[in-house]
Amino acid sequence: MSGHDPVRLNAVGAVSGAGVDVPALMQDLGRKAREASRRIALASPEQKNAALQAMAAHIRTRADAILAANEEDLAEAGAKGQAASFIDRLTLNPQRLEDIAQAIESIAALPDPVGRVLARFERPNGLVIERVATPLGVIGVIFESRPNVTADAGALCLKAGNAAILRAGSESFRTSSAIAEAMGEGLKEAGLPADAIRLVPTRDRAAVGAMLSGLSGNIDVIVPRGGKSLVARVQDEARVPVFAHLEGLCHVFVHEGADLDMAKRIVLNAKMRRTGVCGSAETLLVDSAIAETHLKPLVVQLLDAGCAVRGDAATLAADPRVTPASEEDWRTEYLDAIISCRVVEGLDGALAHIETYSSHHTDSIVTDDPLAAERFLTQVDSAIVLHNASTQFADGGEFGFGAEIGIATGRMHARGPVGVEQLTSFKYRVRGAGQIRS
Repeated sequence: MSGHDPVRLNAVGAVSGAGVDVPALMQDLGRKAREASRRIALASPEQKNAALQAMAAHIRTRADAILAANEEDLAEAGAKGQAASFIDRLTLNPQRLEDIAQAIESIAALPDPVGRVLARFERPNGLVIERVATPLGVIGVIFESRPNVTADAGALCLKAGNAAILRAGSESFRTSSAIAEAMGEGLKEAGLPADAIRLVPTRDRAAVGAMLSGLSGNIDVIVPRGGKSLVARVQDEARVPVFAHLEGLCHVFVHEGADLDMAKRIVLNAKMRRTGVCGSAETLLVDSAIAETHLKPLVVQLLDAGCAVRGDAATLAADPRVTPASEEDWRTEYLDAIISCRVVEGLDGALAHIETYSSHHTDSIVTDDPLAAERFLTQVDSAIVLHNASTQFADGGEFGFGAEIGIATGRMHARGPVGVEQLTSFKYRVRGAGQIRS
């Protein structure tokens, strides 16, 4: 970089050498991403798809190096005493790496979102107006321990015609760097600029602040994926728009019309399939009308599966292993094998609880009563609301989006899983025949 000491990269793309000027490094990254975004915005669907296919291929051919980098990250995380749920989010194995490659290929198979005509109408004066999908530009993604986000975010941004600047957490830095390097090779193989997907090559926390500043106008939107403290900081400090959810405080409500066997399957999966994902259920609500028949089987099943249950008085009476729930428990995203449980007075009680404590991420009702289900789906103000299905379906891949860059719980532009369509904006194209305005 002009006027500064040369920046040297090690085998996985990390900045080495003392005295690196992080602000200058980040400004350079932003400028190059902006330049790359102009080329990506004009790339054909075929060229973008070729790059995505090449990325998946390079991830497979570099599997040994990526998994070796992951072993180093895991060893460091273990030495720091990180929680088991954190380690699970960080861990890659051959199957998980293959899943990453397949996710990239599934994104390549999606319809191209750029250039879609979203609306077309003709005015009385003869002007023909079209609203057409366009890329957002440069997307900054700040994430913590999940190395798969590197691939998901980079691939989704590319498919939607955007460039991406990715800032991995220090815990997944080696793994994410190795994945990003493979993706850069895929871009070059397809004749596209490698600067279109770049991982910030330093663990220095100053890089986050630089991204939140917008890099002199070179970042158009920020997407944070991580814990509550990270997302809160991004929302507080960002000087560019943010797609984010603060936390996934998800509920399952077992209504009086619920089939017990179905409820047991859904509740166990919603909590225990993967406890560290944002779609994991954190609170179980049971209708008082069926508490006598449904509460104990649901609670015992969770306890026997290794899940700690914190409950109200009725739940405490169901099993001696239950511990008392505090007011704070109803507001806690555990991301662990812990769930809070409460008996509520019917659908009204469930709706009131969810309105008070929900983070507006994902909430589910289990019932065979269609009227109760429709009322729940209509009145619960969350990004994802389900009927007779596990909250673990809060995932872009499960929605057919190929993958997701995150789950947005705000109400502007994007809400729910943020896939390729949500990573576009639009412009108006107006065609005339010499019209002038009177």
